[in-house]
Amino acid sequence: MIPYFKFTTLSLGPITIQVWGLMVALGILCATWVAVRMARSRGQNEKIIWDLSVWVIAGAFLMARVFHAIYEPGYYLADPLEFFRIWHGGFSVMGGFLGALIVGVWFLRKKHVDVYAYADTVIFGLPLGLFIGRIGCFLIHDHPGTLTDFALGVNYPDGVRHDHGLYLSLNGLILFLVFLWLMKRKVKTGTYIVVFLIWYGTVRFFLDFLRATDGAIVDTRYASLTPAQYLAIAMVVGGVCIWKRKLSSKH
Repeated sequence: MIPYFKFTTLSLGPITIQVWGLMVALGILCATWVAVRMARSRGQNEKIIWDLSVWVIAGAFLMARVFHAIYEPGYYLADPLEFFRIWHGGFSVMGGFLGALIVGVWFLRKKHVDVYAYADTVIFGLPLGLFIGRIGCFLIHDHPGTLTDFALGVNYPDGVRHDHGLYLSLNGLILFLVFLWLMKRKVKTGTYIVVFLIWYGTVRFFLDFLRATDGAIVDTRYASLTPAQYLAIAMVVGGVCIWKRKLSSKH
């Protein structure tokens, strides 16, 4: 098992840096840099990727906050102004995906470029960003899971538990390595979109069954599933549909 520790802030003289925010920022930067490298190799406009990242980040964080409110509706209904106190934390990466999709498609269409090809390029760097960003979740342990005797369980003060931050970070790393392998095989444009949607959606759907149900704050569930699980199902269905329409043809 992994010993429990908590690393929430980093002090640099009079400046206090939030570790979670730092890791998320590093993840976004690295993911964008990798996407830019992919754009360069594909002959795409690198500036569009950098500009796109700004808009996508804004849309992702907004929808991530909205989606988090769906997780804890009672919390926000009791104090609606809490929605705007983003320094208290409370973001859903699944909601972030949705926000990024909406804003990203809008931006790319505005630029009159191949939305499908550019989206595939951007998604190539996403798993690396998730790997780094989720390390921040693991360091602050904000996603404890159910009790377990699994070797990668974290020894929380109240027992050994699954840690979603750790699992999702490792998932991002593995998926990025798969993407590097696919890159060497010179796969069709759109492959990264399909693989990401199906892979991440499947992993997230099953991992959410391991979310803690005995803590002070329990995720709201709808028909026994978390909001993220419904979005995960949509991701898998979307991935399969894109695969059938764009990649399954021999031509």
